[in-house]
Amino acid sequence: MKPIDLLNPPELARRSNWRDRFETKVAQWLTPWDGEASVDFGFIGVPLSKTSISVSAASMTPNALRELFANVTTYSIDHDVDLQELNARDLGDIQMHVTDLLRCHANIEQGLTNVYEALPDLFPIIAGGDHSITCPSVKAFRNKIGGPVGIVQIDSHMDVRNLQDGGPSNGTPIRGLIESDAVEGKHIAQIGLHSFANSKAYRDYAREQGITQFTARQVALEGVEKFVAQALEVAGSGTDAIYVTVDMDVLDQAYAPGVPAMVPAGMTSWQLLEAVFMLGRHPKVKGFDVVCVDPMQDPRRATVRTALHVILNFMAGTMKRG
Repeated sequence: MKPIDLLNPPELARRSNWRDRFETKVAQWLTPWDGEASVDFGFIGVPLSKTSISVSAASMTPNALRELFANVTTYSIDHDVDLQELNARDLGDIQMHVTDLLRCHANIEQGLTNVYEALPDLFPIIAGGDHSITCPSVKAFRNKIGGPVGIVQIDSHMDVRNLQDGGPSNGTPIRGLIESDAVEGKHIAQIGLHSFANSKAYRDYAREQGITQFTARQVALEGVEKFVAQALEVAGSGTDAIYVTVDMDVLDQAYAPGVPAMVPAGMTSWQLLEAVFMLGRHPKVKGFDVVCVDPMQDPRRATVRTALHVILNFMAGTMKRG
């Protein structure tokens, strides 16, 4: 197979000099793709954070995750599944432009389109980057699916800021998808929205567009499971596939010190891990991203580590389908 245009090989591959023959680390399973072998699940980095409203080094997150691959195993004791049974590879990173942010977004859409053309059956596991990457990512995903798609967004923010004041940013991906007719508001559900992190004007816009919204307070009072079930119903009704996007700032600041936009009284780690496991189990869910971690503000890589567990728990959910 020829190299895929706009897809660079992984910048690093973590290895451990010591190995227990009865234990598999993620680094031994999620190895760099050789460009030839068949692959069902592909880890793809999108290292863009210059489009973040808050100062962020989220572009470093794909490599920060790779650094931790050797620290965690592939086995989930909670769900009794071993991820090494999945045919997965690290495909590398979408190529960014140094100064042109709009070109970066174009590269994301075209680069992922190129990946899907080369690997039409691929399940993408995408690591940002800030949340602006989700707009071009979903556009490429919709073209891959060939029909309407729904979105389940786990986030403190609505991400429907207007595009006139600052252009595409980590505050606009949902607005960009709606205004480009890539996704209809009635097919979008948001979980974990936070007070004092959004505005009434954007709440009104979301309602006008038919977006279904659940707050962090609702999750705390009633549990996350019922809202994930409702979100899947919204995103799956009348669509051919569902794309899941997780902004790590949905977590309480105690659990996610390494996000640019921390909030108190957010979701707990357990709520988020249970949510993504449930989402991974749903047969219509066919794409996933996790965004908005800044490794430079993250004590002992605590938030990066949680983001990696989010990915692994989501993939554990896919193994429980059927």
